[in-house]
This record gives sequence, C-alpha cells and structure tokens, in this order.
Amino acid sequence: MQKIDWDNYLLPFEQAVEELKVKFKNLRNELKKRDEHTPIEFVTGRVKSLASIYNKAKRLQVPINEQIAWELRDIAGIRVMCQFIDDIAVVTEMIRQRKDMTVFLEKDYVSKPKESGYRGYHLSVEYPLMTARGQLTIPVEIQIRTLGMNFWATIEHSLNYKYEGVIPSDIRQRLIEAAKASYKLDNEMNNIREEIKEAQVAFTRKEELEVDSLIGLVELDLDADDDEDAEPLNVEPKPIEGKD
Repeated sequence: MQKIDWDNYLLPFEQAVEELKVKFKNLRNELKKRDEHTPIEFVTGRVKSLASIYNKAKRLQVPINEQIAWELRDIAGIRVMCQFIDDIAVVTEMIRQRKDMTVFLEKDYVSKPKESGYRGYHLSVEYPLMTARGQLTIPVEIQIRTLGMNFWATIEHSLNYKYEGVIPSDIRQRLIEAAKASYKLDNEMNNIREEIKEAQVAFTRKEELEVDSLIGLVELDLDADDDEDAEPLNVEPKPIEGKD
C-alpha cells in the first residue's frame, strides 16, 4: 500500500472547499441585492475525514494511493441547500454554466431516490485550483438538496454512525416512511412556491421600510441636537464685570 502524506495531500481539498463556499455565498448575496429570488438558501462544506476515506475505499474495494480522490470523488464536498424542489434544477444549471469548474458526472437521487430513501442531486466537478506550487485540478462533489432532504440525510447519517452502518430494520423502515413524508411536504411547498416567494418579498420590503423609517427618525434627532448645540446668531456679548 502506497504511503500518503495526508496533511499535504488534503491541503488543496481544504482550500477548494473554502473557495467554493465563498463563491456560492457570493452568488446568493448578488441575487438578493438584485431583488431576485435566490435558489440558494445556504451553503456548507467539508473535507472527508481519514476514517471516512478508508472506510469508503474499503467498501468500494479501491486502492489507497495518489488517485484515491478520483476514485472516491467526494473527499472535498459542498452542500447547497434550497427552499424548493424546483430550485435544485436551477442551481444545477448554474453550475453547468460556470467556467471555473467542469461537471463530469451527475447523479439524480431526487427523482430516483436511493433504496434508503435518500434524495438529493449530486454533481462531480473538476475544479482547477491555484496553489503555491501551481495549478492543480481536483474532484469536488456538490450535493444539492432541499432543507427537508438535508434534515432527513443528517438524521440518517447520525443513525448510521450510531449503529455502525447496520440500522435495525424497524428503524430503517421508519426512516423510509419519513423520507416519503418529507418529499410529500417538499412537493406541497413547491406547489405554492410563488405565494411563498411573494410573501417573503413583502416581508423583506416591510423590514426595509421600517429600517428606513428608523434611520429617518435618528437623523431628525441628530439634526435637532445640532440646532440646540449651535451658537445663537446676532446676539450682543454680555460685558464682563470686573473690579476697578
């Protein structure tokens, strides 16, 4: 087995995760500033732990060497959370159109969920990274989920950890039913997304008006303070009384 200096090996993956989190957050902020609906609710990222790398390599029966990142594809992982199911397709297309990464594999677990009940859309991308030693292209997996899908996946991950990957059948079945219920809720929210988006826009505008009103009141108070502190004009100075 080839020995790997994991600290140095994982450095570019850590850098890629940080860069991509910033890029997706900036995209979200730009859309909000333009008063457009942003399909991105929030973004997280992580670099796979050594234990997870070895466990997955063992499960997939792939060798531990310098190419392990391309075999696993998800050592660097980004998760993009959306409000609505339809937002997943929008984010996916945004990623396809970007010039700073290239999609080389897609897996649709939204319309075709895993046997466990898991749903989400996965894209494996080649990400060119500028390092101190020059440009390096590494694989990054981008997972796109609704908030409901992400909640379910987080719970399932915790249970897998607790039961070391062998979740009791009764709990597994309840998880599957919970996944179906979560997806039904996602669909209901998706059906009324326009009403929800309009309500969110109205709420944001109301907050902005309230802030503008408060700023106006503060400015009026400051103007009044300035008037009180100002020296009176055209007032004869009083003579100073003194002893002869």
